[in-house]
Amino acid sequence: MKKGYLSQYFHGVAVKVLSAVEADTLASNQHEFNGVEGLRNLLGEPEGKKKYPAKFVYLTDHDGDPVTEDGFLTWYDARQRARLERGVMRWEYRLYFPTNHVSQLASAGDILIIAKRPDNSLLSIVAEAETTISQQLLWLFGVGSLIHPGFSVREELETEQDRIEFASRFILESIGVQVEVNDQSYLDQMIQNFSGKFPTTREFSLYARSTLPDLHPEDGQDEVLMAWMEREEILFRTLEKHMIGERLSQGFDGDVDGFISFSLSVQNRRKSRAGLALENHLEALFKECGVQYSRTPITENKSKPDFIFPGQEEYFDPLFDELKLTMLGVKSSVSAHKTAPII
Repeated sequence: MKKGYLSQYFHGVAVKVLSAVEADTLASNQHEFNGVEGLRNLLGEPEGKKKYPAKFVYLTDHDGDPVTEDGFLTWYDARQRARLERGVMRWEYRLYFPTNHVSQLASAGDILIIAKRPDNSLLSIVAEAETTISQQLLWLFGVGSLIHPGFSVREELETEQDRIEFASRFILESIGVQVEVNDQSYLDQMIQNFSGKFPTTREFSLYARSTLPDLHPEDGQDEVLMAWMEREEILFRTLEKHMIGERLSQGFDGDVDGFISFSLSVQNRRKSRAGLALENHLEALFKECGVQYSRTPITENKSKPDFIFPGQEEYFDPLFDELKLTMLGVKSSVSAHKTAPII
C-alpha cells in the first residue's frame, strides 16, 4: 500500500463490459458468472465457498445520486468437489450474488467493476454504457481496451497514473470512497483569516492561489489551473474537517432536525464548491492573460452562461460580428476521453 495512490484504497480491480447474456443473468435469479478465471489473481484460490461482504453501486449520468445496496459476493470453484472426490482435473470458477436493485438495473454494454478493498470487502460497480461516469471509471482504474469478453485485472495500483489527485478524488467520491486529504500547516492561518467560518468561494479561491505565489500562467495555463484546483481542494478539506469536528463536539442534544440540516449543508457545500472554484480560477487566468470576458451575464430568458467572450455588451450589439462571440460552460467533471477536459 502506497499513500496517495489507488493502492491505498484498493488491492486490485477487475473490469469488463457486460454481454447481453450476462445482463440477462444479472436481471434474473441466477447470478452466477462462469469463465471468471481472471479473478483468481484478485480473489485467490477458494477453499469451498468464500463469501465476501460487498457494496453494490449503480451509476448513470442521469441521476446525481448512485443506487447502492449492501450484500455479498460468493467466490467458489464448482469443480473443486469433483477433483477431490473423483479426481476430475477440471476447474470452473464462479462468482455469485443474490438479486438486488443494482443487478436489476444492469444492461448489455454496461461496465462492471469488481474492486477489492483493504478490509477484504468488495466493491461491485455497474456504470451505464456510453456515459461520462463509465469513461471516468475506466480512466481512474487505468483500463484501456475491453474488446475481449473476460475481466481485465489490475493488481499493481502504484504507477504514476494511479496517483490520487483532484480529478481522481472527485471520481472516487462518486462511488462512495472517501479520500482523506489535508494540510495542517495552513489550518491556523485559515481559522484566523476567516474568523472560524467558511468564506465565500471567491474568497477561498483567492486565498488558495495566494499560497502558490510562484505559479504564473506563462508557466503553462493547464498546469497552473490544476495546481490551483488541487491546492484549494486540499485546503478546503482541511478547514472542513476542523469545522465539522468542532460542530460535532458541541453535540445536537437530541435535535434530529438540526443534525439533518447540518449534514445536508455539508453535502450541498461540497457539491456546489468544486464548480464555482473552477470558475474562479479560470477567471483569474483570463485576467492574468488579458482575455476580455463577462462572467455569468444575463442573456435571453434570464439565462446565465458561465462566460461570454469578449463580453455581454458585444453579445447584445447587433452590429458585432457573431463569429467573434464565444460562450463557455464550465464543468468540474466531464468524460475522461474528451479532448478538452475542463470545458
